[in-house]
Formats: sequence, structure tokens, C-alpha cells
Amino acid sequence: MHTQYEIGVIGAGNAAEGIVHGLLRNSVLLDDRIIAADPNENRRNVFHERFNIQVTDDNRHLVSESYILLLAVKPQVYQEVLAGIADLVCEDHVIVSIMAGVSTAAIENQLSNIKARVVRVMPNLASHVGEGMAGVHPGRWASEADLLRAQRIFDAGGKSLHIEDEALLNAVTAVSGSGPAFFYFFTEAIVEAGVRAGLSRQHAELLAKQTCLGAGRMLLDSNDPPNVLRDKVTSPGGTTAAALASMRDNNVFELLVEAVLAACNRSKELGDS
Repeated sequence: MHTQYEIGVIGAGNAAEGIVHGLLRNSVLLDDRIIAADPNENRRNVFHERFNIQVTDDNRHLVSESYILLLAVKPQVYQEVLAGIADLVCEDHVIVSIMAGVSTAAIENQLSNIKARVVRVMPNLASHVGEGMAGVHPGRWASEADLLRAQRIFDAGGKSLHIEDEALLNAVTAVSGSGPAFFYFFTEAIVEAGVRAGLSRQHAELLAKQTCLGAGRMLLDSNDPPNVLRDKVTSPGGTTAAALASMRDNNVFELLVEAVLAACNRSKELGDS
């Protein structure tokens, strides 16, 4: 299949922006091999000005000129988007979807006139800084090479993990896809506590951000699981012990577990809608 572009991005939102950034930052592709489509002129301008890639408001033009189609639209509109391009999508295309909750089978059914080579991926926002995490699952007609192509795209922005059971991508969505928001929310609370304790907001934010960065680095670089690292910080009768006792008394752990499971359930609902 001869095309002008290696990757055509349908939906120029924040997630797609991080993916394109990773590809170009790591020289996986040159800017003349990527095109992005979006109905919003402001988003098109962001991609053109930041990355120097071609942009369009015409999904059909993008499909006809691209080999890999990256579907980065909201799950609520994917059926409409696919209906507008289905007659142009052929078996030479590789379709990479980052839409939460939308199964490979659902996309294949929308493109039922061909054996659509679909790879479903759940990335996260940290791809913007090269520390993203993505779960990847190949659909019925996707080859091993298609899976590797998709992983190469997302490894450029961090790491990827092959998820063999597609149903578990809902859990991936909850843990790593939505996960950054949970950490930001927790950081907000730490900052607010610091301010209420007398710190300036500037100092509280610096302390909280660097602390979260350091804790995350220790999780990655240490062989210790989170509970062991937590114990290393917690001296009996000390300040950390007092904070953790308050969290236990207020059932914070179970509330956080329930919150992540709520994200998992919502991913399932999006796929059923």
C-alpha cells in the first residue's frame, strides 16, 4: 500500500498530541510522515505549529493517504466517524484505537466489509513527557507485526504492555489510563494541607511535586513493593504513622479502590453504549 503518510491521526486532542510528540522526539518518524485531522481549527493549528505536520479537517483525505489510522476520537462519536470513512478503509490499513471502552470487535463490526486489522490501545497522559504507559491488544485480524507496530508507536512515549485478554483493558483504563488524574488529585490534597499548615502555596507545590516524583522513581527503581516502601517511611509512633492511622480510620484505602473500580465500570459502560 503506497501512501504519503505512515500515520494518520483522527482526532487531534491531548492524548494524540502526546503520542505524536513521542514519535517525533524519538525520531521514530519524521514530521512529513504524519498527518492529523480534527474539525476544530484551534486543535489543527496546535498540531501544525508545534510539530510542523500536515493537518486537515477531512478524515477521508487522511484515510486515503495514510497507512496506520490512529483513532483518537471520543467513544461517543466513533460510530459516526467510522461511518464517514468505512468505504475507504481497506485490509492494508492498520487501525490503532485509543478509545476507552470500545472493543476491537465493535470497530471490526463497523468495518464489516473487510477483515479490519485493529489494535486497541489504552495510553495515558504521561506520554507528553516520555513516561507514558499503554496497554495494547490486537484484534481478530491483526497480525503479530501489527501489534509490534502499535507497540513501537507507544514505546516512543514511554512503555507498552501486551494485554492478551481484551476484557482486562477496562482495568488498564482504570489503573493507568485514568491513573494520572488520581495522583494529581492526591497531590492537590497534599498541597492544600501544606498551605493550611502555614506553607506558601509555591513552597507547598514544590515540596509535593518533588516528593511525588521521588516516590514514583523509587517505585520503579526499587525491587520493593509499595507496602514495603511505605513501611520504610513509617516509624512507629511517628508523623507518618499518625497520617496513615487517620487514613485507615477514614477508610481511605477502600474509597480509593472503589474509585478506581468506578473508572473500570465506566469503561465497560462506554463499550456497551
